[in-house]
Amino acid sequence: MNRLTEGLKAAGLRLTPQRVAICKILEESKDHPTALMIYHQLLPQFPTLSLATVYKTLNVLKSMGLVHALGDAGDGAEHFDADLTPHINLVCTKCHRVVDFDEARIQEIQRAVEQRSGYVIQGARIVYYGLCPQCRANGSLKESA
Repeated sequence: MNRLTEGLKAAGLRLTPQRVAICKILEESKDHPTALMIYHQLLPQFPTLSLATVYKTLNVLKSMGLVHALGDAGDGAEHFDADLTPHINLVCTKCHRVVDFDEARIQEIQRAVEQRSGYVIQGARIVYYGLCPQCRANGSLKESA
């Protein structure tokens, strides 16, 4: 079992096939999915899946610190990230895509924060907002609201 399913089990939730599938999507996704994206992806496999189950599962994982809620990407929907390692998220304000950007110096910053603050860092999140190369190439000169 992975850390997400172990977390659900520790929270007292039954490990239904639907919940295990939600965890699998979160673990494997690089797309920073929303609850609705996960729901639509799993609906063909689980026709009786409810959106409430997806939200409840995500909220439990979020409350346990097992996934980050990135907030919305300008699309009004909360995006989720199961990668808790320090990294940067880039959010396009036009197409609302969220991508990871790895920067080795983030690790150095984490070590400095831990040393100077006394905290044991359990995760980090840095988000930059702007226009992705594809939207810029398509002539988008202004950010969408």
